[in-house]
Amino acid sequence: MARALRIQFPGAFYHITCRGIERRKIFIDDKDRNRFLSLLSISLETYQVVLYAYILMNNHFHLLIQTKKANCSEFMRHFNICYTGWFNWRYSRSGNLNQGRYKAFLIDADSYLLEVSRYLHLNSVRVRQMRSLDYREKWRYARDYGWSSLAGYVSERRAIPMLDYDLLLSMVGSRRGYRTFVIDGLRRDIASPFKKAKSRMILGDADFVAQVKCYLRRGSVRDQPSYRELVMNVLEPELVVGILRRKCGISEESLKVRKSNGVIRGIAAELLYKYCEITQSQIGSILGGTNGVESKQGDRECRNLLE
Repeated sequence: MARALRIQFPGAFYHITCRGIERRKIFIDDKDRNRFLSLLSISLETYQVVLYAYILMNNHFHLLIQTKKANCSEFMRHFNICYTGWFNWRYSRSGNLNQGRYKAFLIDADSYLLEVSRYLHLNSVRVRQMRSLDYREKWRYARDYGWSSLAGYVSERRAIPMLDYDLLLSMVGSRRGYRTFVIDGLRRDIASPFKKAKSRMILGDADFVAQVKCYLRRGSVRDQPSYRELVMNVLEPELVVGILRRKCGISEESLKVRKSNGVIRGIAAELLYKYCEITQSQIGSILGGTNGVESKQGDRECRNLLE
């Protein structure tokens, strides 16, 4: 599997997420969470990175940031090393804390920053035990969740110095406007904005993607893998599946049957991820069902194949 791309330029916005190795907890108690935020604050200041939103879950975290310099990789490397070192010291452990590299989506701020912030802030209610709750109950839980930046967006009294609230609030007019925006997303059960992604590394419209390509064409960055992979023609999933079926002599129905053709399905998942720039969830639908439990099982199998 090719490593995730790191497109960097001054002023770039990113949605960052990082999960614990083997989905284990990276926060055992509130002392861990407080130290995480303290180290995050230091790294933000050191690398001149702006934080717009965050949420800490038991085994992963999300950040919404802007890098004033082209230094997302340096910022995340420093921060992850600092927290992993502290966590390992506290619990007398060694080795990696996180599952592989962090994931970073480059965000078109004009079109998607507000939407991504809502998706991030509602992560606390996007868990199995919350599914049966009414949207009002979900809102109250998300609002009161102690390890999210949402509280400062709906109450000035709960704002903290580490965050920049002005940009997102300017998009909705006020804290009341942001509250309404988030509740409306819950009420309408808005889908993840990343389903609209043009690629597996950029969330933005065609003009934004073109601007990124234009930037990457300048100077020595043309030699970077990120440029070469970004400008490759993206293939349609149907074309990739069709070629694979013909070359391997199997039917489309057989390719979708789980617990069989494991190697071929693994190859299909790899090719779809690399050349079609679609999400793991979309790959799961192509290779393992389209709805309900069947789709979720397909998604899990796809993640296992890709990781």
